[in-house]
Amino acid sequence: MSQSALFERHKETLEKGISASRTREYWTAYPESPSPRVYGETASKDGEAAFKALLNKNFDFDMPGKIGTVGSEKSPYGFDLGITYPKVDVKVLVSEVEALRQEWATTSIETRTGICLEILDRINKRSFEMGFAVMHTTGQAFMMAFQAGGPHAQDRGLEAVVYAYEDMARTPAVARWEKPQGKRDPIVMEKNFTVVPRGIGLVIGCSTFPTWNSYPGMFASLVTGNAVIVKPHPGGILPLAITVEICRDVLKEEGFNPNLVTLAVDGPDALLAKDLALAPEVKLIDFTGSTGFGNWLEDNARQALVYTEKAGVNCVIIDSTDNFRGMIGNLSFTLSLYSGQMCTTPQNIFIPEGGIETDDGHKSFDEVVAALATGVEKLNSDDERACAILGAIQSEATLERIAKYGKGDNVVLASRSVPMAGFDGATIQTPLILKATDESSYSAELFGPISYVVPSKNTADSLSIVENSVKTNGAISFGVYSTSEDILDQAEAAACRSGVAVSFNLTGPVYVNQTAAFSDFHATGCNPAANAALSDTAYVSNRYRVVQSRRHI
Repeated sequence: MSQSALFERHKETLEKGISASRTREYWTAYPESPSPRVYGETASKDGEAAFKALLNKNFDFDMPGKIGTVGSEKSPYGFDLGITYPKVDVKVLVSEVEALRQEWATTSIETRTGICLEILDRINKRSFEMGFAVMHTTGQAFMMAFQAGGPHAQDRGLEAVVYAYEDMARTPAVARWEKPQGKRDPIVMEKNFTVVPRGIGLVIGCSTFPTWNSYPGMFASLVTGNAVIVKPHPGGILPLAITVEICRDVLKEEGFNPNLVTLAVDGPDALLAKDLALAPEVKLIDFTGSTGFGNWLEDNARQALVYTEKAGVNCVIIDSTDNFRGMIGNLSFTLSLYSGQMCTTPQNIFIPEGGIETDDGHKSFDEVVAALATGVEKLNSDDERACAILGAIQSEATLERIAKYGKGDNVVLASRSVPMAGFDGATIQTPLILKATDESSYSAELFGPISYVVPSKNTADSLSIVENSVKTNGAISFGVYSTSEDILDQAEAAACRSGVAVSFNLTGPVYVNQTAAFSDFHATGCNPAANAALSDTAYVSNRYRVVQSRRHI
């Protein structure tokens, strides 16, 4: 197929994406329902079979710099994946990719955009396979793994392509410049404007959302003409290996060197991220993970533009509510979803020590806390339902953290292990709720299903503490419950000053830890939790520069 044909094939999707990004209305290119009517009658069975066919084998790529194999992924549901991947020599890989990237860099933006849209379309067609791969690397329950690891991640990748295309297309490739000179002939020049990418983009994946957090940076760099090296987390390689395989297939079919997109896999005992990040040819880095390594990248990878999403401490303030039952139900699900292993899950819930006003009368601090604990406990009381909501714990460090903090005398709701039929080794835990004793106990992120209920003097005190926390510790989400418009206005002002997205009075099927591509920005870039937003113009526009030439005509 001609390269322009791919652009034409997917042009309608691109145009709808552009429209949605401008209106911020609901739109998705990739249906989130795993329905047979959407993806085909045998899609689920075929996807699971495709996933199982990858187990206990070598997932190979014909890439430069191969020096062996590596891989030690273990499903949080209790079995080893047994998959190995190419181990690479960083210097050889980077130098080879640098040597071949110019053809892609000089390709038209329409061609690059069409290829990226084709890649996303093919990824979507393998969403069930991807869902099982995400499930058994991250621990997400299948429904969430399918949606967040599949269509939602694809939407975020598409969103980056849309923003990048529109930004690049804003400048014409050729312009005729004519300046009047009065009675004399005008000065006439032809000016050419060329999009010049920065170089190699490095994408460093995380263990809990390998596709959702990687696709924006990956596609933003690729569509703007940069080559991409994908460095997955050692515990979450497979979803990105499948992604890279699809990228390489499409590039090869369209006549490009598939090594424009490569996979650099490491193991826990031989990490590659620092070596890759410091390579002079690497000019862009997208990272999701710990604050410590994110700060290291920002401080040391000086030759590159570094986009980071790091740790934060998300908060909820309860002032009052006209739907107490709905609030408790919403927060119970929010704290339980994927066992709190989301960068948007609330950790600290602030409640005035004097209690709150509700549609069910005044509730004391202790009554609100008891209702929340009961809500979480009841939601997860049925093991089968709990497994479908909680998923499994991805990291041994998170399990150790639950055990450590569950031993204190401030436990409001203890965490329990949940058995899962068919997966005897699954590491599934219900949420742990603690009562804060002092500010130092809740000011740092405790990743996983651990939250604090925090007594405050009043709502004004809650707002002050949260604003300072966001500025100091960072946050990606913020929730407020109040029947007072004045309080909501104050909360929105505090959110703007500290630079965090805020949600008000969520009592239905929308949760503070969820965002929708093309409508909601993920993070803001305004506080320490992240230095960029997914996605906006700022996220894509600095991945390339425009170089011009001019001549008289």
